[in-house]
Amino acid sequence: MANTKTAVKRTKITHRRTLRNASLKAALRTAIRKFENSAAGANYEEARLTLKKALVAIDKSVTKGILHKNNAARKKSRLDRRFNKMTG
Repeated sequence: MANTKTAVKRTKITHRRTLRNASLKAALRTAIRKFENSAAGANYEEARLTLKKALVAIDKSVTKGILHKNNAARKKSRLDRRFNKMTG
């Protein structure tokens, strides 16, 4: 248990940030999953739109400190390769 007023405040802040991070991670995973499902369906136009949304979600997660920039670059590269393999 926290012993000081500051420690109590930091615990509250940590809890709030943890909830926010969990929400953002879930949204990121959902965006990626939607792209993977549309790519598996071989619908080019839908896959293109969901890819764009997934890439934006990945970039936002880097800005907000959820993902490391190299991790994001790897995810984006893999999604791009999947899309390119589908198209050609």
